[in-house]
Amino acid sequence: MTKKLMSKKKPLFPISKDLDEYLGLYNRKIIIPIFYEDLKRFSGSVSVYNNKDINTLWVRVFYSDSERKEIDYCLKQVYNLLHSDGNEANMKFLNVDAIDYCTFGNSKPFRIKIRNILNDNFTYFYVKKADASRVYGLELEHILSPNNLNFLIFQNTLIEEHIAGIPGDEFFEDFLPNCKPSEKSQIAKEFVKFNERCMIRLLGDMRSYNYVIIPTHDFDQVIYKIRAIDFDQQSFEGKLKVYRPQFFKENRMIMDLIKEKLEKNSVNQYKIEERSIIAKRILSSENRIKRVIKCMLKDKISSTENIKLLSSQIYSLTRDKSFKNSSNMGEIIKASFNYILRNYENHEMLSVD
Repeated sequence: MTKKLMSKKKPLFPISKDLDEYLGLYNRKIIIPIFYEDLKRFSGSVSVYNNKDINTLWVRVFYSDSERKEIDYCLKQVYNLLHSDGNEANMKFLNVDAIDYCTFGNSKPFRIKIRNILNDNFTYFYVKKADASRVYGLELEHILSPNNLNFLIFQNTLIEEHIAGIPGDEFFEDFLPNCKPSEKSQIAKEFVKFNERCMIRLLGDMRSYNYVIIPTHDFDQVIYKIRAIDFDQQSFEGKLKVYRPQFFKENRMIMDLIKEKLEKNSVNQYKIEERSIIAKRILSSENRIKRVIKCMLKDKISSTENIKLLSSQIYSLTRDKSFKNSSNMGEIIKASFNYILRNYENHEMLSVD
């Protein structure tokens, strides 16, 4: 099912002049001391296994002594730029514990583990090739989801912060069976909302390993949230099902949970709630949304074939002629947001000059 649903490989799309200016306006652009290609000069690697002794498809890479010293220093500088003001006063307390390279997927990122030697606290960040559709995905997530996202870009290199949580596939296998009935109902509700959010803003390929479950303890209960961690498939594929996580076989367990725990009326109500929340976020960040869409309207982040297929499928679902007449992914996103606004207290549509 999944193989037929997805294209074999999505190409990288360059950052356009308009998108580059947008990123500069919102402080996403910054000069960084190391590039993605620099990290590819590793001299050796070993496979990384998880605590169940399963190959994670990441490899730990090694560099010559002469290069490793400079690479470590530059990566600590990047960490400070991402999480602080770039001040290097804390550099002597930071250590690069590991540099891992992912051999699976389109983006082939490097994962950097940074540890504070004073207290042994550590965090990660990622170094990836810059890709326009991924950048749009990150920006739309930052604006329209309940979560802020921190990332930086310079020329052909993208730096992303780590999103903490339990990968969906691991959660379903190791944690879900031990959840209370009320917690399972809450997780089912969150997935309905997550599913709706992905479809509205056209974030694709949300298989269970591309999002995380985040448990938060609140007095006498645990609150669960679902958060996307992979934005590679933003507004590229032509099949509408790709943007609806419910149709991936990897999410079958949670779909069974929804059927077990939620009535149809409840599912519809949660969808309406999520649409209303997104409409409010669009209205509260209207100028920024307009600027993002303006960039997308001029950009090429998909194929003509995919655009025609997606616009026709959404038109069949909504009967909204704005989708039928869309000629690029920016127009489809604009039509999607206007469709949501039109159904939210009759607000005026977004006008992008």
